Amino acid sequence: MSTFQQPDLSDRPARLTVGVVGAGRVGPALAASLQLAGHRPVAASGVSEASRRRAEALLPGVPLVPPAEVLRRADLVLLTVPDDALPGLVTGLAETGAVRPGQLLVHTSGRYGTGVLDPALRAGALPLALHPAMTFTGTPVDVQRLAGCSFGVTAPEELRLAAEALVIEMGGEPEWIAEENRPLYHAALALGANHLVTLVAQSMELLRTAGVEAPDRMLGPLLGAALDNALRSGDAALTGPVARGDAGTVAAHVTELRRHAPQAVDGYLAMARATADRALAHGLLKPELAEDLLGVLANGTHTSENGEDR
Repeated sequence: MSTFQQPDLSDRPARLTVGVVGAGRVGPALAASLQLAGHRPVAASGVSEASRRRAEALLPGVPLVPPAEVLRRADLVLLTVPDDALPGLVTGLAETGAVRPGQLLVHTSGRYGTGVLDPALRAGALPLALHPAMTFTGTPVDVQRLAGCSFGVTAPEELRLAAEALVIEMGGEPEWIAEENRPLYHAALALGANHLVTLVAQSMELLRTAGVEAPDRMLGPLLGAALDNALRSGDAALTGPVARGDAGTVAAHVTELRRHAPQAVDGYLAMARATADRALAHGLLKPELAEDLLGVLANGTHTSENGEDR
């Protein structure tokens, strides 16, 4: 459980008007969190009906206006658009004169640092990259989940205190990421969080196919324990047939997956190979058992218990 506590009111910086460009799942939640800290959301932009509903739920009464108008009204602007759209958005806002000198411009992309905001920087904006390491639902529960959430922060030296203050006010904990390390940082998060959802969804589908009526109830305690063990112990928490070198069991898995869920075979083999490599490197998988196992994983063929093809 996080021990994070909100700072005392007397420690908070001057209140800011807040705007959101891109009312997806992230922007309204961050703006709502800043509102709880005493800042004032004044405008948001959103095109889709889903964006409009999210803005109304999390920022009731805040008008939806075009992006340039958001910048005109706000001291602090959250740019919460998809990664691929961010460079074009920043360039367009800067070229049209929407950016004001002294305006805090904050993007929430994990991929980019502050370099993507250079066009706005040349127009006088103050650039910050604040990426919450959290998955968002687009509902009010997101605001609660920010408590104790780590933020990947990149900022110019002179803005580090401002960046830190904003993250703390949202209930988060700043983790400083160098500009050149942003893509690697983001890849690490995607590998863990995004791929986890895929793995869990596939596992639930296979359990249903095997006749399990409540796969979520079955997986919940198991996955919770596995995650806790992994965070505490790293590779030492590896268990299961790959780490044990049970080539016959792994081969049987591949056979069943080919029969019932061929779309899951490539993912199973790739993750099993990665698990075998890590288990070998950390002395968990015995070298004398690894050869048969790696043969199964390389060929995707079924073997007998003594390792012979059949």
